[in-house]
Amino acid sequence: MKKVSSILPLVALAAAALALFLADLAIGSVHIPLAGVIQSLENRSPDPVWKSIVLVFRLPKAITAALAGGALAVSGLILQTVFRNPLAGPDSLGIGAGASIGVALVVLAAGSTGGAAFLAGLGSAGYSALALAASAGAFAVLFLILIVARRVENSVTLLIIGLLIGYLAGSLVSLLVYSGSPQKVQVYLGWTYGSFSAVTADQLPVLGGAIAIGYALTLGATKPLNALLLGERFAETLGVRVKGARYRALTAAAILAGAVTAFCGPVAFLGIAAPQAARRVFRSSDHAVLIPGAALVGAVLALAADIVSQAPGQGSVLPLNPILALVGAPIILSLFIRGSRAQGSRDRGSRAQGNVP
Repeated sequence: MKKVSSILPLVALAAAALALFLADLAIGSVHIPLAGVIQSLENRSPDPVWKSIVLVFRLPKAITAALAGGALAVSGLILQTVFRNPLAGPDSLGIGAGASIGVALVVLAAGSTGGAAFLAGLGSAGYSALALAASAGAFAVLFLILIVARRVENSVTLLIIGLLIGYLAGSLVSLLVYSGSPQKVQVYLGWTYGSFSAVTADQLPVLGGAIAIGYALTLGATKPLNALLLGERFAETLGVRVKGARYRALTAAAILAGAVTAFCGPVAFLGIAAPQAARRVFRSSDHAVLIPGAALVGAVLALAADIVSQAPGQGSVLPLNPILALVGAPIILSLFIRGSRAQGSRDRGSRAQGNVP
């Protein structure tokens, strides 16, 4: 019954994502009417300039935004479930910083021909290496947090430890940047701003392939993730091999966050805000519903942020992360407020029953 009731929100989110996708193709420094966008996609546009803008520049950017938003949302959903912490995410647990270490090593350790043209000159093999390095860095941080999690049961303490690990990873990146050549440092700093526009049509298959692997691992862990919501001991009573399920889920989260970070830079807030928004939309804890739901919410938020970033027009583009912060921060603040009100209601109920002096 719950799955049936979830169909309507899924359809609504899919429709919203499609509408925003088309809007992202139409809005920019050159406004293209929707009819012109559709004609360009069908390869029958009467204006060759419109066709070039849509197919060469805006289509890869819109696809990247949808893929990245969905991947970060699902990665955050996995982390919040495994650590049973609503504020866990690629940002708060330092996973983005771990992925940044991998990218910094690849960019700054490139040969002398790297320079400012390094990222622009990467083929699919080079970007595959970049994605692997970012995923390895993300998983290394996750593995370290997982070791700590075996000894720390308090979720708030674990979150603080994750933030400290993120700061440690960030300091290592700073040392790598300090020792790099000015050209390579400029390339890396440009990557850190976060953008959906740096991915070309030739690089999209690599990004899409990495995300597909992460999704495949995630979908295979749906039932264990549902069981882990109730605790590891309860999951074991249901026959779940907790250790293997946890590592598989965290591997998926690392691949999803690492691949997006490699191609788009450290994109903030989506990994925390989108899963929380999905839970409110679907009012369900079933990951068979939440995984596609979070992916669609993430895609919607990413596409909306990309559209807003084009607002100034005239070739000027706003930075992506501040826009996402304006959306994500209210969602997280409302989570705190809602949790505080719920706790207050429970406390008042206990006092009314005479259970609390």
